[in-house]
Amino acid sequence: MISRRALSSLRRAPLARGLSSRASTILHALDIRSDSELAGVYDGEWTGSGEILESVCPTTGEVLARVKSATPAEVERALERSREAYKVFRTVPAPKRGEILRQIREALAAKRDDLGALVSLEMGKIRTEGEGEVQEFVDIVDYAVGLSRMMNGRVVASERPGHSILEVPNPLGVVAVLSAFNFPVAVYGWNLALSLAAGNATLWKPAPSTPLCSIAVTKIVSSVLEKNGVPGAVAGLVTGGKVVGEAVVGSSDVDMVSFTGSEAIGREVGKVVQSRFGKVLLELGGNNAAIVMPDADLNMAIPAVFFGAVGTAGQRCTSTRRLYLHSSIVQKFLSRLESLYQSVRPGDPLDRSTLLGPLHTRAAVGIYHDAVDHLLKTGAEILTGGAPYTDLPAPLNGGNFVRPTIAIPQEVNVKDPVWSTETFAPVLKVGVFDELEQAIEWNNGVPQGLSSSLWTRDIRNVGKWIGPVGSDAGIVNVNVGTSGAEIGAAFGGNKSTGWGRESGGDAWKQYVRWSACTLNFSDEAPLAQGVQFSNTA
Repeated sequence: MISRRALSSLRRAPLARGLSSRASTILHALDIRSDSELAGVYDGEWTGSGEILESVCPTTGEVLARVKSATPAEVERALERSREAYKVFRTVPAPKRGEILRQIREALAAKRDDLGALVSLEMGKIRTEGEGEVQEFVDIVDYAVGLSRMMNGRVVASERPGHSILEVPNPLGVVAVLSAFNFPVAVYGWNLALSLAAGNATLWKPAPSTPLCSIAVTKIVSSVLEKNGVPGAVAGLVTGGKVVGEAVVGSSDVDMVSFTGSEAIGREVGKVVQSRFGKVLLELGGNNAAIVMPDADLNMAIPAVFFGAVGTAGQRCTSTRRLYLHSSIVQKFLSRLESLYQSVRPGDPLDRSTLLGPLHTRAAVGIYHDAVDHLLKTGAEILTGGAPYTDLPAPLNGGNFVRPTIAIPQEVNVKDPVWSTETFAPVLKVGVFDELEQAIEWNNGVPQGLSSSLWTRDIRNVGKWIGPVGSDAGIVNVNVGTSGAEIGAAFGGNKSTGWGRESGGDAWKQYVRWSACTLNFSDEAPLAQGVQFSNTA
């Protein structure tokens, strides 16, 4: 039995094996060394002396690098430096902050393909999705550049002569971003871009399984900040697990916490932040549904459902988990969808012909199998999938590959965990309806409310779907799948998804401190509502 001390020594030893050429080429392009432990803390300086995090490639199982995470003392120092950096950055004029963002945009765009490859390598999503994720970061920074000149308040008419009322946005403070493994670049980008435009400092605590993506992005962003004489802690980084996350979330030095992750952890994050009267932005579970009407264009709907359910191996928060089909189209829809499922083959996500990459971790594979077993025990029919791949060649046989699955439960009962619980894997459950009202009721009957999709050509159905008796999700699409949102509109969900909004629209208003300012430029001081308060006879 190996001792705890010996195990610790082994973990801290230099990596003895050589990386595959695919991995070493990507890491080298992003200035990430793999022959020694990497610093996982940035607060203007690169440090880290805490627990060792291993970045494991989900495609092959190889260890890509070891990262030294933050100790409690290093988290505290990073928070202090973030606060100090904020005090400097808040005084920088907003258009100047926009110029810095423009430079960050250019630096990210120059490394888009390399960063996208790293997302594929470390997270496991296919190459086009990895590059698309980085493009999303580029796009939101573009958006924030313009926003830096348009973060306007309001002038409100006053009832009192010689008075004006202003609603004024000012920088908020330190924004902590806790991102999830499935979007190891874009979610941070949504938050960083708006936070910097608003004049805040941002401290990033990424998922512990994707430290390399966070290090690569922070290197790019910090290089731009340094060139502009801005403290690096304006965009700080602390890698680590639960202990690091708890320290960040619980700190009174953090004015707002943006958390993306599971409903269970999000519930605890919300409680902690609210208990200290901080601001919290939550992006939690999805459990998204697509509804297909008999008048739908199936040539559009079927590929969209296929991508929604199988893209990113079912690991998007907007992945299609539930499919409700009108009874008149069930057979032809499922026949064509099943053919697409059976045509997809797992492969190296870095190969541009690959459509199905791995699940991110071994634990996720276990969750997939548990979900399939539960479906079988409850009498569901497995139309396709439901079993592991057993014949993959090396090195893919070391990866976390599972067969995309279509299941038809015996009945639709949205209170049953079969329907109400989200499985973060490519498992699609199918129900059959006769009336749109029934499908909408099923769509809305689960705790989550992120994304939803209706396929129809009937304008009456559209009006019902997007109106007060329609979908209660934060994203309500028509003839567009549940997965793959653009940055221009606010992104987020309702109910147990957390009510948070990120990216475009009015999301920026969460990253500022609002003040109502009444100005009196007259020679008198009347009270509002005509109140008289004087002891003069």
